[in-house]
Amino acid sequence: MERIASFCVDHTTLEPGMYLSRKDGDVLTWDIRMKKPNCGVYLSPACAHTIEHLFATYARNSQWSSHVVYVGPMGCLTGFYLLTTGLTDAQALALVQESFAWMADYDGPIPGASATECGNYLMMDPVAARVECRAMKAVLDGLDADHLRYRSEQ
Repeated sequence: MERIASFCVDHTTLEPGMYLSRKDGDVLTWDIRMKKPNCGVYLSPACAHTIEHLFATYARNSQWSSHVVYVGPMGCLTGFYLLTTGLTDAQALALVQESFAWMADYDGPIPGASATECGNYLMMDPVAARVECRAMKAVLDGLDADHLRYRSEQ
């Protein structure tokens, strides 16, 4: 079998940030990397689950909602994937910046966190999610749309 594109990225050089991971026709996959890979510090499952609910809710209710295909966590617990269509790099960055700014301050009920809406609704950690989103917000605020590629592609 062929190696998938995400396995071809040198994870030893990745830093927290936002990167265009791949293009599949009109769909862009964004790597929202919150943790440096393989350094022993990861998102907890409960934290990642909480961010997933918040990120997906915000993105799908934003001005760019019709361009959001998918929001979901990476299995390695170092970040998230955001799949979009029809957005420029600047618009995708703005969406992610706005999402993380909102999540960093969010202190309400977690959307979709009930037994009827979620398969593991008790596994939530809103306090850790806020902390992690605040840290990522600082990273995102330092980015610009002209530098959203993996180091080897810049």
